[in-house]
Amino acid sequence: MTRARIAGGTAALLLFALLVALGLVAARLLRNLDVDADADVSPAIPRLPATSAEAHKGFLYGRVTTGSGAAYEGRLRFGGDEEAFWGDYFNGFKEENPWAADVPPERLTESRPVTVLGVEITRRERKLNLGRPFMARFGDIRRVEPSGRELLVTLKSGTGFVLNRFDADDFADGVRIWDDQHGVVDLSERRIRRIEFLPTAELDGVADRLHGTVRTPQRNFTGFVQWDRQSSLGSDELRGRTADGEFSLRFDAIRSIARDSNDSALVTLRDGGEFVLSGTRAVGRGNRGVYVDDGRYGRVLVSWQAFERLDFGTADGSGPAYDEFPAGQQLSGAVTTRSGRRLAGRLVFDLDESETTETLDAPRGGVDYTIPFGLVASIVLPAEEACGDGRHAGVTLHSGETLDLECAGDLGEGNAGMLIFTGDGESAEYVAWDEVERIDLDRPVPVEVF
Repeated sequence: MTRARIAGGTAALLLFALLVALGLVAARLLRNLDVDADADVSPAIPRLPATSAEAHKGFLYGRVTTGSGAAYEGRLRFGGDEEAFWGDYFNGFKEENPWAADVPPERLTESRPVTVLGVEITRRERKLNLGRPFMARFGDIRRVEPSGRELLVTLKSGTGFVLNRFDADDFADGVRIWDDQHGVVDLSERRIRRIEFLPTAELDGVADRLHGTVRTPQRNFTGFVQWDRQSSLGSDELRGRTADGEFSLRFDAIRSIARDSNDSALVTLRDGGEFVLSGTRAVGRGNRGVYVDDGRYGRVLVSWQAFERLDFGTADGSGPAYDEFPAGQQLSGAVTTRSGRRLAGRLVFDLDESETTETLDAPRGGVDYTIPFGLVASIVLPAEEACGDGRHAGVTLHSGETLDLECAGDLGEGNAGMLIFTGDGESAEYVAWDEVERIDLDRPVPVEVF
C-alpha cells in the first residue's frame, strides 16, 4: 500500500467522523428546539442595545402557546401591523347575554307594525336582540383562549366573556411575536391555544409611538394616535400617490397631515417639505378614522368627515404599563325613572356593561366617544321624543366636564335597559331604557398601582 493511499484513507475516515459528529449535534439541537412547524418564523433579529423597560412599558407583551405545545414570549402585535399597545382595544361579539335571566321574559320583547301599502294592519312581537359587541383594552385582559367556535376572554377582575370566535376580528387576524430565541413569529388564529398577557420586559430598539393633536370643528383631541385605525408607530408607513407617482414614507418623518379634499391629504414633513397625497384609502374618504387616546375621555375615533388636521408631537414613553390598568370594579349608583322613582345599588347598563373598565359608546358630530364608565359621573336623557328632534344626552364626567352626545350607540333606542340590584343584591329590578331619565354613577374606589 502506498503512502498516498494511506493518507487518503486516513483523511476519508476523519471526514466521516466529522460528519457523524455534526449530525449528532444537529439531531440534539432539533430535539431541543421548541418551534411550531406550522408557524411562520423569520430569522432571529440581531439584538440591539436594550432600551429602558420604562420607555416601552406601553407595548403589548405576552406568552403565546400553540396547539402543538410550542410557546413564544415577547412583544406582540395583533394582525401583524395593527394593535400594539395596552391601551388598544380587543374587539369581538357576544351572542349570549347572561343578564337576560334577571329580566321578566315579557319585558324582553318589542312590538313592530306590519303594514300594507303604508297602512298598519297588525303588530308583530319579537324578542329583543341582546347580542352585543365586545370591547376591552388589552391592559384589562388577563388571557384569551379559543375553544371550538368560541373564544374565552378573561379580564383581570376574573370576569369571563364567551365570544363568537369567528366574529373576533382582532383574533382572526392572528398575532406577531418578537421572540428573543426564535425571532419574529407570525401565528394564524387556528394555531393559537392560549394568549397570556404579561408586564412588558425590556425591548430592543423599537420605534416611538405616534402622538399628536387631532383638530375637528367640535374640539381638539390630544394623545397617542392610530392613523386609519391601524398605524401607531413611527416606523409604520403612509402610502399614496403624488404628482410624481407612487410614494410611501415613515410616519416619524411627518410633521402634520391635513385634509385637502374628500380624497386627498396635505402632508408636511419635518424638514419643511410638503405635498398632496391621494389614491389610497388611508388619505381619502376610505380612511376608517383616527383613534386618539385622550385622557379626558378614554378614546375617541375621529371620522374622515370630521377630521381637519393632525399635528404630530412627542410624548414621554409609550403609554400606560400593563400593571397600570387596575381590575374593573362593579358599576354602582342610582337610576331615576321618568315617573320619579329612584333605585340605587349595583348597576348593569344596557343589559351589558357591569364594570368600571367597560365603556359608554356614543357619537357627536362625526366623533365616536369610547368612555370608560369609571370616568362617568352621570347621564341625563332628554324626553324620549326629543331625541328624534336632535336633542342630545348630557354625559357629565367626574372631572366636571359635560359632553352633549347624540341619542345613538349606547344612548340610542337600541339600549336594552338597566338592571339595578338593590338591597342585598340578590334580586334585580329592570327598567326599560325609555323609562330612564337619569343615571348617577359612583366614583370608583382608588386603587394603588405598584
